[in-house]
Amino acid sequence: MAALLLSGAQAALADSFTVSDIRVEGLQRVSAASVFNAFPISANQQVNDQELAQASRSLFATGLFDDIQLARDGNVLVIQVEERPFITDIEITGNSQIEEEQLRNGLKEAGLAEGQALERSTLDEIERELEQVYQAQGRYSARIDTSVEEIDEGRVRVKIDINEGAVAKIRQINIVGNQDYDDDTLRDLFELEDSPGFFFGWFSDDEYSRERLAGDLERLRSWYLDRGYVNFNITSTQVSISPDKSRIFVTVNIEEGRQYRLDGIHFAGDLKIPESEARKLVEAKPGEIFSRSDITASSEALRSRLGAEGFAFANVEGVPEVSPGGDTVDVTFRIDPGKRAYVRRINFVGNTTTEDEVLRREMIQMESAPASTEQISQSRQRLERLGFFRQVDVETRPVPGEPDQLDVTYNVEEQPSGSIKASVGYSQSAGVIYGASLAQDNFLGTGNRVNVGAQRSDTFTSVNFGFTDPYWTLSGISRGYNLYYRETDYEDSDISTYSTDAYGAGINFGYPINELSRLNFGVSAEDLSISTYSDTNSEIVRYVEDEGEDAQSLKLSASWTRNALNRGIMPTAGSYQRLSLETAVPGSDAEYYKLRYKGQKLFELSDTWSLKFGTSLGYADVLGSNDPYPFYENFFAGGLGSVRGFTANTLGPATTERGRGDDRTLGGNVLVEGTAEVIFPTPFIEDQRSVQTSLFLDAGNTFLTDCYDVLEGDGPSECESGVEIGDLRYSVGLGVSWLTPVGPLTFSVAEPLNDESEDDTQVFQFSLGQTF
Repeated sequence: MAALLLSGAQAALADSFTVSDIRVEGLQRVSAASVFNAFPISANQQVNDQELAQASRSLFATGLFDDIQLARDGNVLVIQVEERPFITDIEITGNSQIEEEQLRNGLKEAGLAEGQALERSTLDEIERELEQVYQAQGRYSARIDTSVEEIDEGRVRVKIDINEGAVAKIRQINIVGNQDYDDDTLRDLFELEDSPGFFFGWFSDDEYSRERLAGDLERLRSWYLDRGYVNFNITSTQVSISPDKSRIFVTVNIEEGRQYRLDGIHFAGDLKIPESEARKLVEAKPGEIFSRSDITASSEALRSRLGAEGFAFANVEGVPEVSPGGDTVDVTFRIDPGKRAYVRRINFVGNTTTEDEVLRREMIQMESAPASTEQISQSRQRLERLGFFRQVDVETRPVPGEPDQLDVTYNVEEQPSGSIKASVGYSQSAGVIYGASLAQDNFLGTGNRVNVGAQRSDTFTSVNFGFTDPYWTLSGISRGYNLYYRETDYEDSDISTYSTDAYGAGINFGYPINELSRLNFGVSAEDLSISTYSDTNSEIVRYVEDEGEDAQSLKLSASWTRNALNRGIMPTAGSYQRLSLETAVPGSDAEYYKLRYKGQKLFELSDTWSLKFGTSLGYADVLGSNDPYPFYENFFAGGLGSVRGFTANTLGPATTERGRGDDRTLGGNVLVEGTAEVIFPTPFIEDQRSVQTSLFLDAGNTFLTDCYDVLEGDGPSECESGVEIGDLRYSVGLGVSWLTPVGPLTFSVAEPLNDESEDDTQVFQFSLGQTF
């Protein structure tokens, strides 16, 4: 009787009626509210069979039910549902090539996750998609099996068993249709290799991949197009697999066509620059074999040149036209410069410490000015040379609704731009030694350079302060000044064989010449006194007796600097040169001049490898007198930044010792240094911009053109004058610079190659706050 009543109720649905109430039957875990929210019919609504069918489909679309039936009990609409089981656990086994977390994320996106209702069709779809993923890796024998285990009523466990199989090996690659080039030449272009046999197959890259085959085919196409085969075509590619799905056979059918030479170069469209200049930017020349890569590079050069004129959205396309019946091809560069673009706004992102003004004053590209790709790029390079940022990226975006405007955004990542040092020590001769120093190239984010330091012990006091404003004027003129005071008292000590007390001050100005070069001028005054001891070497004692123990001097300095490095700290490309002259003017107690040159040149071999050459040369002498050059102004060599592997400041001509003194050199008035380095990526380090590792060869020494006189009775002098290249010291080793939060940490492990018995060597050296 219940069946008859139900059938009668369903038959009655064919008639339109007004629903007085809705009753849901069969719910276990799903709430009635979920049903009513998804069912678009409510009480007191008149419905017909079409509206009820549509409402049933809407409810089924929730994915919560396996079956839905509608019945009528009088004017009461009865919704009978059969809930889908809920997934309480997903068990995955057999996967090794794809991580389980990635698999679970993919299953969740496909609608299969713990706590969701199970839809059987989803399992079938997942099986197919996973098999396709493994087949794309060349694992054609991969099999995915899914099963559902019922835990209790309404709850199930889904099991996914994966048999990944082995990657199918390429047994043979056949190229059909080639005439001008043999099979071996063309197969060498492929990254994929066919296995030559069981043994040698271990050493070949013969695992099949659809993506890698596509890359090989594009490489083959480019190779022919760069050799003049304009009409080259890959007509078809067949990939067949053996019955056991372990071996792949690849056949590539090609049509070489004929080889063409370049005949004419033409320009179409609005060129915007003189044609003579445009032709100089085209790398391809008439009479040469046609090369697509040359045409692409030429198009990019023309686009960049138009960008420098403000046409940031220029489109340049090189179109080859084959001469009918001949063996030449004409290339027409179709140029659409578009509208001249203007920069609406320049934004900076990531400068959490550095003020916007510091970045904005480095901009060559101005707001409201025509957008120049060259100036935008140069502005980025200027930001990198500051040394304040680990990385600088630039992006340009068109302004919505304004086809002739764009915004430029520089994304910077700040890095430490200074160093902080604190030290505490003890010496039997000096007692407790403590000190601190701060050197900051971007003081409080203002771009100003500040260095301040103080050190004190029982016998030593030193205080110094320096400040430089690189933009004293808006035109880029810099101004800086420094103050220092040094007091020593080494009596009855064996730390050094002489001591100096000095104080001084100076001011300097810098003038930009162009984008890369600037001049600097300075003036300073110094008052210095020298003290000697019983063990002071003979040359110093004789100098003090002849010239006096006090020296006042007024110094003038000038320098020329050209900085074309790609970064301010740890560069990998570019060049740097600095030529400086310092002189103590006539009227000073010691009248002299010092000339020095420092240069670097870096060649970028790849994204992570560079070759670096550097040199440091110096020459100093007195001004127009026979007085000896002041020994305390000599050049010194050895240590980090000089010849690594030798103790700092120990290389040079030997002194004549007295008593128990152990100073071995006073340096020299001639300096010769050079270095060659191979910069390579640091193993196991993800951020290569914060660490720089190199293998180096250093060479250098100091020389005296004239030896200092010694005291009578202390001779003969042990000094040998003159510049002897054979006396250069050499070392090789490994150097590392690491940009730490308190400044660059630099260390080296070096082995001297030709050290003498009197040389002081030091295998391991390090410094915080200095790069080499």
